[in-house]
Amino acid sequence: MSRFSLACVLVLAALNSALNSAHALSQGLIAIIEEIDGSPPDIETMDFVGAGRVIRLGAGDTIVLSYLKSCQRETITGATVTVGFEQSDVQGGTVNRVKVACDGGQIEITRELSGKTGGAIFRDSPNKAAPLLALKPQFRIYGRSPVVELSREYAVILERVDRTGERYELAPDRQKQKDAFYDFADHDKALTSGGVYRATMGKVRVLFQVDIGADPGRTPVVGRLLLLPP
Repeated sequence: MSRFSLACVLVLAALNSALNSAHALSQGLIAIIEEIDGSPPDIETMDFVGAGRVIRLGAGDTIVLSYLKSCQRETITGATVTVGFEQSDVQGGTVNRVKVACDGGQIEITRELSGKTGGAIFRDSPNKAAPLLALKPQFRIYGRSPVVELSREYAVILERVDRTGERYELAPDRQKQKDAFYDFADHDKALTSGGVYRATMGKVRVLFQVDIGADPGRTPVVGRLLLLPP
């Protein structure tokens, strides 16, 4: 390989790496800030943060940062935090890491596959009478009180499909300027352990299951987060 060809390969590799990093940052779906104690600048509870994001905590500041795919839940105090892909780089301060139950696969399912058919994610088709139970739930949540991302335009409807009679309708957030959520735990509501549910938002429908061992209430957010395709 000539020096010119080698240089081109290196430049293209560097460019590809930069584009991939930019894509990850733009998606903002690496981790979520579950809790904040103190007043660190430029972050809020339930903010999504991307890989490479730097969070500077004061000596009295604590955050709980949860990774959506690796299911790593970090409690970090008084540190400079650089968000990674599976866990944070923490300089100074303290960090306590716990692996929690979550289904990181739903991030790819609900975001990257939202425009495709197949599996348990699909958009309205002429055959609306097709039995939903013929489709295997695509992901699982590990808390009975889900945290549901709301839409500006459409209500979010959760219906149990393996049995009848359980249905919830969450109104759209018309004032939504950024990520808005409905936390079932805030309203003392809970789904049924082991139940299979259909989540509908506009023309998008998703099937998921509540883990048989799931508890109600304020279990780790990352284990009960329900994200729907845009």
